[in-house]
Amino acid sequence: MQQKKVDRKRFVRYKEGAEMYSMCQSKFEDMARDAGAIYKLNKLVLVNCDIFEEYLETFRIKD
Repeated sequence: MQQKKVDRKRFVRYKEGAEMYSMCQSKFEDMARDAGAIYKLNKLVLVNCDIFEEYLETFRIKD
């Protein structure tokens, strides 16, 4: 069975991203920085969710 791709934002702000991934904002900021997923436009900071999720997958525990 094929899964439908859920409509979601490609870029999010820190607060929204932390809520999306169920983590505190400071942890999300640190991980986004480590992933190289941050885009800064003057004072606006956005996180690319595609890059962030690729980075997040590197922490997957495979039994």
